[in-house]
Amino acid sequence: MKKYRKKPVVIEAIQFLPDTKFPLGWGLTDYTVNADRSITINTIEGKMRADFGDWIIKGIMGEFYPCKHAIFEKSYEEVSMSLDLSKLTPDKET
Repeated sequence: MKKYRKKPVVIEAIQFLPDTKFPLGWGLTDYTVNADRSITINTIEGKMRADFGDWIIKGIMGEFYPCKHAIFEKSYEEVSMSLDLSKLTPDKET
């Protein structure tokens, strides 16, 4: 058996709060507002519920899914929007 590390990726996320408005052009359109004001998002893995305080994540393929706040805090950290080009290296040709 081998061990693997998940590649670091930058995602977009919005915390779902009572006054949250999803930005136009962000792409989240396939959801339903429930009677208790939670939302149900149609994800690639089926319908998933987001409650106030949860985070809505836009994945690397443009998919959306909710994430509980405690898990989000342990899994993600905010990144600067600036890009340090000096740390980029060209892909190796094979």
